[in-house]
Amino acid sequence: MKAHEIEYTLHGDDMQFVEIALDPQESVIAEAGGMMMMEDGIDMETSFGDGSEGKGLFGKLMGAGKRVLTGESLFMTVFTNKGHGKKHVSFAASYPGKIIPVDLTEYGGKVICQKDAFLCAAKGVAVGIEFNKKIGTGFFGGEGFIMQKLEGDGLAFMHAGGTIYKRELQPGERLKVDTGCLVAMTKNVHYDIQFVGNVKTALFGGEGLFFATLEGPGTVWLQSLTLSRMAQRIVGAAGGARGSEEGSILGGLGRLLDGND
Repeated sequence: MKAHEIEYTLHGDDMQFVEIALDPQESVIAEAGGMMMMEDGIDMETSFGDGSEGKGLFGKLMGAGKRVLTGESLFMTVFTNKGHGKKHVSFAASYPGKIIPVDLTEYGGKVICQKDAFLCAAKGVAVGIEFNKKIGTGFFGGEGFIMQKLEGDGLAFMHAGGTIYKRELQPGERLKVDTGCLVAMTKNVHYDIQFVGNVKTALFGGEGLFFATLEGPGTVWLQSLTLSRMAQRIVGAAGGARGSEEGSILGGLGRLLDGND
């Protein structure tokens, strides 16, 4: 295995955090700002690129450039056990939801996820971008055009809002979902964006004009609560301008091209 072999424990229910146990010289990578706590003996270092090992300067530059396209930082943070015996470092997400542990070896070495889903992974896992070649998906799919890909043979951890639903799609089986509710999928799942087909429903129903179609075979992970929906409800409860628009024609018009609602 190229990736470091790490152990983990999930804590909590709706506000989870993951505790990673590292043997001496083992490392875990994470996006900036995800660390919750770490024990003495854990060394924190900034790494240039996508977190994978064994790449030259050009490879690291390419990895960093791809990360910029997803709106992420050029750098990732590497946490390494420089002490003696097991040491622990913990990571938490910034909003309520669940943490999804994924052993990439069980899914052909690659999982595709929405760009904000990645939380942390064993060092050696590469965090890059996945383009959907269909231009319509890019224009109307919200997160659909540029998604993250997690590649390697180690453990990776994703975070999503609300309740997580894991679905195994059989060959040819299709599932239609809100674009913002798609968390991740395995590499064999065909992903596309389709028009609802009824403008009146889109205008007055508040669901938007487009949804995602997922076709098996493969595994998909869905979330019941998107960050954009939660933010809208908070703004509405606080007396924001959109609070009175839910379910109305104004609310529908405002969400026609909203890929996250």
